[in-house]
Amino acid sequence: MADRVTVIGWDGSPLTDTARAALGAATLVAGAAHHLALPEVPPAAERVRLGSVALAARRIAAHRGTAVVLADGDPGFFGVVRTLRAPEFGLEVEVVPAVSSVAAAFARAGMPWDDAQVVVAHPRTLRRAVNVCRAHTKVAVLTAPGAGPAELGLLLEGVHRTFVICEELGTEREQVTVVTSDKAADHTWRDPNVVIVIGGPAGAGEGGGWIAGRDPGAGPRGWVQPDASYGEGPAGGLGEGERQLLRAAQLARLGPRVGDLVWDIGSGSGAFAAEAARAGAAVIAVDRDLAACARTDSAARRYGVQLHVVHGTAPHVLEDLSEPDVVRVGGGGAAVVSAVADRRPQRIVTHAATRDAAELIGRDLTEHGYRVECALLQSVELDTRAWTETERSVAFLLTGVLPDRAP
Repeated sequence: MADRVTVIGWDGSPLTDTARAALGAATLVAGAAHHLALPEVPPAAERVRLGSVALAARRIAAHRGTAVVLADGDPGFFGVVRTLRAPEFGLEVEVVPAVSSVAAAFARAGMPWDDAQVVVAHPRTLRRAVNVCRAHTKVAVLTAPGAGPAELGLLLEGVHRTFVICEELGTEREQVTVVTSDKAADHTWRDPNVVIVIGGPAGAGEGGGWIAGRDPGAGPRGWVQPDASYGEGPAGGLGEGERQLLRAAQLARLGPRVGDLVWDIGSGSGAFAAEAARAGAAVIAVDRDLAACARTDSAARRYGVQLHVVHGTAPHVLEDLSEPDVVRVGGGGAAVVSAVADRRPQRIVTHAATRDAAELIGRDLTEHGYRVECALLQSVELDTRAWTETERSVAFLLTGVLPDRAP
């Protein structure tokens, strides 16, 4: 087994004395081609081209001597350190960090990044990375072949963002390019690269503060806000299916989270869409009424969240929308629920005013392979000055969960 494994971060600047000493004593050096070409690599050392980190770790574990692994940027930040420290390899790891590629990218752009989200995009996680770019105003994307600037731009269709694309940071071929997201697919980009994605109005709590990334406590406390927050009058001008307690139950059943794409079909006042976005999810809000679309835009601005509002009638308007993770159907009945189920989101939530309507929707969801739950929700609001009833509402809450995609 290797006596010691030193992981050295490289950002294009001269190596530190500590890094030089470790590299000079190495009997095995692993890294990318440009790392192995560094003049400090001992000529007699065994050289391992770093492709699969797990395969390299096995090679290092079997090596009798001193090993060094060279990696771009800070190897402890979405880097090789996590794999090398896996228990199955039994390696003792020391780290000599460098400036991370994310920090370098923001430095080239002259921007702070304590308020940025940082995501990794490769073919398996590309869609979730795009959803974070939809939902937040400042995101750094660590890309991979097949999940680079062009693919990000194509999947962000309909959402305007500015890309700052930093190619081959720290090398002689380093280049920084600013393009709009719709133009990113018109170019061929060199790997490795980091994409800073910027756009939309600054959200509440996204101007920096006490915590890196998005402040989870920004905005008013509570998963859902009082009905009066969304318009005039005690009910805020909300439709019957938008009342506060029903919204709370819908949010609890769907559980929107960072990286998700939520469809809110029949967005009405925008109350549910804004509250799902406050949870960190990307949201597409759909309504056939232009006035409802305007109210949804207003709700998004009020709570400092990003929403993509689409004017159109379901189910036809749904055909061109990106694939959802979870869906709330606030209007359109069984026909819209059936069209949504055809797209196979993880969860669908809707409501019905009568038992017959609930049974029709439930049967359709079951036929689509969903496990169906239904609850009769009744809420009674009381005036606590006299403890008299002021409002009563009843609704059947239906949830469909796709077992092969849960949770």
